[in-house]
Amino acid sequence: MRELDTSLRDSFRQVSFQFRLMEIGPSPASKIEARIIGSDPQVLRDLATQVEDIFNADSGARNIRHDWRERTKDLLPQFNESQARRLGISKQDLADTLQMAFGGSAIGLFRDGTEMLPIVVRLPEEERVDFSTVQNLKLWSPALQTYVPIQQVVDDISLDWVEPLIQRQDRKRTLTVLADHDILGDETAASLFGRLRPQVEAIDLPVGYSIEWGGEYESSNDAQEALFSSLPMGYLFMFIITVFLFNSIRQPIVIWLTVPLAVIGVAIGLLATNSAFSFTALLGVLSLSGMVLKNGIVLMDQINIETHSGKDPYQAVVDSAISRVRPVSMAALTTILGMMPLVFDAFFGSMAVTIMFGLGFATVLTLVIVPVLYALFYRIKPSEA
Repeated sequence: MRELDTSLRDSFRQVSFQFRLMEIGPSPASKIEARIIGSDPQVLRDLATQVEDIFNADSGARNIRHDWRERTKDLLPQFNESQARRLGISKQDLADTLQMAFGGSAIGLFRDGTEMLPIVVRLPEEERVDFSTVQNLKLWSPALQTYVPIQQVVDDISLDWVEPLIQRQDRKRTLTVLADHDILGDETAASLFGRLRPQVEAIDLPVGYSIEWGGEYESSNDAQEALFSSLPMGYLFMFIITVFLFNSIRQPIVIWLTVPLAVIGVAIGLLATNSAFSFTALLGVLSLSGMVLKNGIVLMDQINIETHSGKDPYQAVVDSAISRVRPVSMAALTTILGMMPLVFDAFFGSMAVTIMFGLGFATVLTLVIVPVLYALFYRIKPSEA
């Protein structure tokens, strides 16, 4: 890809090309998409030019383009309505004649075995490529019952720029400026988007025009919105279960306070492996919270057993932490080893790194932070002896 990136830029300077890594899951047209919404095509193109200038000014942006592409030239006949009515000729008659002469009109189908081939009538090629042929075209006049020259209903033919492709979203004209990050570099699309977004949103938009963001940003937000819509209720039920389990409020709070601290291990793992915090990594964090809770529940239950056996509270906490070292560590180790094959997977790699490093650090949290928090909440201190 590096060789192609260099050779294509040198050999084909006006060609638009794009490199993409294999992806599993939603894959938008480009990682960064700025949708400009409005009514006037010329204003949309002017705003798109400003957005493209911002993208081009950033050295990390690649494959900058928009989905309306370039304008094309069309020959537009100026139809004389009053004269055409006198001759009994409509705009459709003129359009059909021009289509037949230069594009071709289907007049039937030819069956060749199981295939249906259209029968098209049109002028010979040497006449189609020469637009002066239009001067010799004639239209049938129902009023005069004869053919009349096309000049009788066409005052003039002008050459003008037109939009060959107009994209719409929600029935509104939408021009999308697209860009990608350098997939051969170390920068992610999210970091590039973070730099470009404030500059684009600072553009002074006319009344009735707006900018929306698509690409990876939209896909990620849609996925997270679907996920987080039910997440609070799930965590609420988990907390209620832990309250019923211990018949207490303080003990579940001690366990739950260790869950956010697992993010420290996650951050270290992602930085050490140069992995992105993708959607699968987010799923890994959610899974990790359940594992941390499980380890905390096991230790808390052991503390209660030791305390109810008649031990000194301080000694009960210490003995519980020591006795849980082996089962908690072995459970974490087996999970980490089970995740190792996924580390090199293109889709689940970030999730595996998140769970491995987060769970390894969470083991330390369970054996150290939970006893400390328990002692603080219940004001347990060493005995004088």
